[in-house]
Amino acid sequence: MKRPARKAATDRSFVVALSRGLDVLRAFHPNDGLLGNQEIAARTKLPKPTVSRLTYTLTKLGYLTPVPKFEKYQLAPSAMALGYVALANMGIRHISEPYRNELMRQTGGACAIGARDRISMIYFGQSRSELTVGVQLDVGSRVPIATTAMGRAYFWALSAEERTELLREMREHYGHRWPKMRDGLERSGETVAKYGFAMSAGEWHDDIHAAGVAMKLSDGTGPYALNCGAPAFRFTEDRLRTDIGPRLVAMVRNIEAALGGAAPQSQKQENKKLRAGGRVARVAEGIR
Repeated sequence: MKRPARKAATDRSFVVALSRGLDVLRAFHPNDGLLGNQEIAARTKLPKPTVSRLTYTLTKLGYLTPVPKFEKYQLAPSAMALGYVALANMGIRHISEPYRNELMRQTGGACAIGARDRISMIYFGQSRSELTVGVQLDVGSRVPIATTAMGRAYFWALSAEERTELLREMREHYGHRWPKMRDGLERSGETVAKYGFAMSAGEWHDDIHAAGVAMKLSDGTGPYALNCGAPAFRFTEDRLRTDIGPRLVAMVRNIEAALGGAAPQSQKQENKKLRAGGRVARVAEGIR
């Protein structure tokens, strides 16, 4: 987990202690169960003495529950309640559910909606059936921005300034792995410009193929992104391009229209401008 050290160094209003405490809570992933101070320190890159003080404080505040027998901690109900309150206030999760369920039934793929969590996307809504046994993600799961269809769709919906900052974070985080990821991200921009959706065919997991589309709302929230994915044998690259991707674009535009957002034609116009203006080529230079 990468801490926003640069922001802390330049923003006098930034409370580092609060940031570190939240980093400790974020260190817990779905299905983790218990974590000790050493494991939390490894995930947060914080010194172990600092982690020990933070876990002690979070325990006193009721956000962590100590398990003395194993010298570890688990998230307490107070911490989990924050997440459920956030989900309850995300109206788009509920509004998109019937659309996601319908696409799931039409395609046999899992359909999810997510938002950015640093250099990842976090699922806050998921529709799946027995046909999508190879896709085991659920609400709260995180997937990387750089190599997934959802993440790539989100990336290309950002402003130039936001993309530049995100590129810096990903480049610093992935190190020697970044050039290959960068190339895939660059190619996805061309796909978004041409078709209106991003693709990931075995670039995140060998056996998972998916399409992704970004969504912006008229109230200024977002962008969010939705995906539709399945085991590779079910969603071939050709099917992603000719069937799944177009269905996903239509679904997202219908949700936007229902919410008073962009009409379907606006996406076509945006794609046309994106190609004609060479935006993909310009942003690709920043990826390097």
